[in-house]
Amino acid sequence: MKPVSSDGTQLIHVGRQPIFDVHGDVVAFELLFRGSMDAVAAGRQDTFATSTVMINAFTEFGIQEVAGDRLCFINLTREFLSGNLPLPFGPEQVVLEVLETVEIDDEVINGITALAAKGYPIALDDFVWGSGHERLFGLASYVKLDLLDGDLSRLDEIVAACREFPKIKIVAERLETAEQIAIADKYGLELRQGYALSRPQVLTVASLSPSRLRRLELVGALTSPDPDLKKIVDIIASDPALSLRVLRASNSAAVGNANRVSSVRQAVVMVGLMHIRQWAVLMVLDDVAGATEEHMLGVLTRARLCENVAPWFGAPSDEAFMAGIISGVAAVLAAPPRTMTEQFPLAPQIVAALVDGAGRLGRVLQAVDAYERGEFGTFDLAGQYMDAVRWSTRALESANKQGAPA
Repeated sequence: MKPVSSDGTQLIHVGRQPIFDVHGDVVAFELLFRGSMDAVAAGRQDTFATSTVMINAFTEFGIQEVAGDRLCFINLTREFLSGNLPLPFGPEQVVLEVLETVEIDDEVINGITALAAKGYPIALDDFVWGSGHERLFGLASYVKLDLLDGDLSRLDEIVAACREFPKIKIVAERLETAEQIAIADKYGLELRQGYALSRPQVLTVASLSPSRLRRLELVGALTSPDPDLKKIVDIIASDPALSLRVLRASNSAAVGNANRVSSVRQAVVMVGLMHIRQWAVLMVLDDVAGATEEHMLGVLTRARLCENVAPWFGAPSDEAFMAGIISGVAAVLAAPPRTMTEQFPLAPQIVAALVDGAGRLGRVLQAVDAYERGEFGTFDLAGQYMDAVRWSTRALESANKQGAPA
């Protein structure tokens, strides 16, 4: 469980260690788990770490924030490699690392073969000759060799075997001395990683935590035989943290796409129900503590109020709800609206409203801001506000009832 502060936020961490080419340029990052394992059973710690890295990198920070346009190496456990747990992202920016602790049998080989066929690059982590991982050479794009604690007596043999597969690039890892860098140079190892070049960096961000009950409800809706898109959108829209995670996931889906997101529904459609389902499963596996109801209620009430008054200003209601969600979460996190808008593929009119208060949506936000400050002005929002409170209260109560044990 991740500690949640009294204001409903939690600190999210992800580590990244650069991988360099022979010229000293950063070409990739290995993403690393950074957090507490205290409450995690010993048998599922590796899976927990992998799931947490995926969730944090892709839906808390956004992969562009973590790595820009560079590749990301992510350690995978047997459950992911064999296909028993889904990967909620495509192959465009990730390299899947096969941990040295994974036993290579027919199930794993079949799973990795399927992943490689889908275009995912495969890396063999901490490769040891004779471990059985050499059976994957035909599928691998990268082989990582430990030059600190690895068996260097067989280095000639290992490098020669790798060179029989032209697709394989060798990563010299755990480089800590000039002597180890010289070994990498001697053998012409294409990529390098280690403390002698750069230590891991830890990225940290404050985040709202999705309600555990809402995540379970979402998984149920997504796994029904005939998923109801409206119900799925309603569940996501009723949880600010889930909304933001879907938006960040849509950020990578929007790359090269002329369309920008202007509603929760559009974000869900852009990401796709299959990937939404996979993220939801990982979030349940991650089992993060929920945000406080007080702050959840405040953000939802603000979003609903924006939606209610949008017609007064000729603004689309769904865009107003989205602007309300993002501005409400920004206030809870004490983050400038501009910072929030840089993380999402938002439509220009929403960005303009959040950053500059411009346009019809900007007038909606200004009216709601004034009402929340007690400045009632020319607009009487009391009726719309009471509706927003009732709606957000019902949304949270519905989640609690559906999540309660029978």
